[in-house]
Amino acid sequence: MANRNYDRGDILIEGNKIKEIAEDIPAPAGAEIIDARGMWIMPGIVDAHCHIGMWEDGIGFEGADGNEETDPVTPHLRAIDGINPGDNSFREAREHGITTVVTGPGSANVVGGQFAALKTYGRRVDDMIVKAPLAVKVALGENPKRVYGEQRKSPSTRMATAAILRETLIEARDYKRKMELGKQDPEKMPDRDLKMEIMVKVLDRELPLKVHAHRADDILTAIRIAREFDVDITIDHCTEGHKITDFLLEENARVIVGPLLTDRSKVELKNLTFKSPAVLSRAGLKVAIMTDHPVIPIQYLPVCASIAVREGMDEMEALKAITIYPAWVSGLDDRVGSLEEGKDADIAIFDGHPLDIRSRTRMVFIDGRLVYKKE
Repeated sequence: MANRNYDRGDILIEGNKIKEIAEDIPAPAGAEIIDARGMWIMPGIVDAHCHIGMWEDGIGFEGADGNEETDPVTPHLRAIDGINPGDNSFREAREHGITTVVTGPGSANVVGGQFAALKTYGRRVDDMIVKAPLAVKVALGENPKRVYGEQRKSPSTRMATAAILRETLIEARDYKRKMELGKQDPEKMPDRDLKMEIMVKVLDRELPLKVHAHRADDILTAIRIAREFDVDITIDHCTEGHKITDFLLEENARVIVGPLLTDRSKVELKNLTFKSPAVLSRAGLKVAIMTDHPVIPIQYLPVCASIAVREGMDEMEALKAITIYPAWVSGLDDRVGSLEEGKDADIAIFDGHPLDIRSRTRMVFIDGRLVYKKE
């Protein structure tokens, strides 16, 4: 997923990093040699948007910790405090070559909380973190309307959802100004506000808004608000993005598409199509494909890329859509997403082409450690 592909080559791992890649590397003294002749070696797969560990597999309400449906503005919530690393889905992820996941709160709230990037191997979340916080989740469209409309609270319209997001960003501006005054005069220092502290990081462009937006009008609302406040955003889901590719290109939008291997469970999904990644990619966008796990079980991320190829996406672009592009869109491409010297030694080995659904994962390395081997 970098400068070149090798028909045959060597990868030298030292510690948790890739030290060298070449056609023929003399084995250092004492090195363990893994013979993978005849297999396909690629970077560990990256999912740029899921909820793994927050809706635990096979548990129900007790394992559902992704939506705090009591307040539409909860930027202070941290995914890492709600993730169970013992969730079976982490094991299934790495057994299918998925080594990095971007996971966080759902889309019940206008501002839902902080996403985190994790490796899929570890006994405690603290040891799995790649970056936390990585982004602040924001939701437009049906979900906040439904959740709070049913409670007879605001927002119950798209207008109110956008207004609440604007109010939150304006409140963060005011908090930032008061903090700056307080540094000059301690008596003017405002009381600590955990919600506003994280939103100031959004205003300072330290963190992007990770915007849940399916419908074209919601996508354009996200872009409008991002322009107004000069903040960074990613468009997550982007279900109707294929209808507005010209605007997305004009805005240099960063898009994360999916879930696609699912039914049209609500109105805003009526134009869902597996052709979308191909349309967006051919237009010139770097498309990341996501599962939205547990909507699509995370182990089927390569299957989604495979179907995207069947529906017109270039094969190499589809491979990039589950490796380097999700790493790039998440700000993690300095560490993961490609096999390059100096990057984390996250490697997936398959016995056939990774997009052939008949292929099996043979070995997976995370940070240079063998975490799965098919016996």
